[in-house]
Amino acid sequence: QTTQRSFLEAITFRQSEVICIHKNQLFNMPSFATSLLSKSLRAAATQSQRRAMSASSSGFDTIGVVGLGLMGHGICQVAATSGIHSSVVAFEKEQKFLDSGKDRIMKSIDKLVKKEKMTSEKADATLGSITWTTDMEALKDTDFVVEAVIENMDLKRDLYTSLGQLCKPETIFASNTSSLSITEMSEFSGRQDKFVGVHFFNPVQLMKLVEVIRTEKTDPAVFERAYNWVGDIGKVAVSCGDTPGFIVNRLLVPSLMQALAMVDRNDATVKDIDISMQLGAGHPMGPIHLADYIGLDTCLFIVQGWVEKYPDEPSFLIPKCLKEKVAAGHLGRKSGKGFYNWDGDKRGDPVA
Repeated sequence: QTTQRSFLEAITFRQSEVICIHKNQLFNMPSFATSLLSKSLRAAATQSQRRAMSASSSGFDTIGVVGLGLMGHGICQVAATSGIHSSVVAFEKEQKFLDSGKDRIMKSIDKLVKKEKMTSEKADATLGSITWTTDMEALKDTDFVVEAVIENMDLKRDLYTSLGQLCKPETIFASNTSSLSITEMSEFSGRQDKFVGVHFFNPVQLMKLVEVIRTEKTDPAVFERAYNWVGDIGKVAVSCGDTPGFIVNRLLVPSLMQALAMVDRNDATVKDIDISMQLGAGHPMGPIHLADYIGLDTCLFIVQGWVEKYPDEPSFLIPKCLKEKVAAGHLGRKSGKGFYNWDGDKRGDPVA
């Protein structure tokens, strides 16, 4: 097998023929032959991509990803790797953030190639399909735009107002928000019927689930296209209305808050609460361990927004111990200390 791999450097299909190129012969080819081979390889790749696109049930030819941070760079990578888009426009307002996102994607793809989970040809095709830009004008002719900027409604208001005026009327918008109102953002865009949520989970490259959220004004055909797109890029879609936290966080975050409320009441220790949910409920980690891992500031931000917007909802509460930890700068894993001590991603003992 090792001999075969060294012998066969590249394979391309031309009609019914399979052309096998010997590694040494490739370098000894005349320049015109090498050029012809390169054109043949590119043409084959283009034909393959077009076949994949024609099989796409969403019908999105070009898409845009706004924001290349923790979630956005993963969404961009997964969309480009799927091979169903002729172009993926990766947009960041500032060059330093664009460079950071690009570097993350390139390193991730490089790891896949080194682990032989992706061919070098596939890696080149993936990166070649991405247009890196700080010019929002590059998004105007895209069919689908996924927004993954920070969870700040004022920022999203300005962004969607601009996108709504810039993009062609047919463009569909989707937010990756984990906790903000899809309905409210759709109002900023001026195209409520063409607005959905697509909530990915971290790390995007590995986590299969995507919550697809509809509002009362989302066109059913638009929702169906977004739902199908999730499947087209290799993820598993679930449907949800525009309820706070959607499905996962609506169930998860209140359960974390109830665990911390038990700490406030001295009902049980941090360690015993987590052990109980691991061994008694079969959870991979306990709720307080998970809150530390997510980030206590993130948990507080989410639940504060819910409490302010839905003050009469009894399942939305802010435990005293959570506020105290965040005020002290003890944010969990990211700061090295929360309800547990942390060494990087390795959890230590509970904080005394």
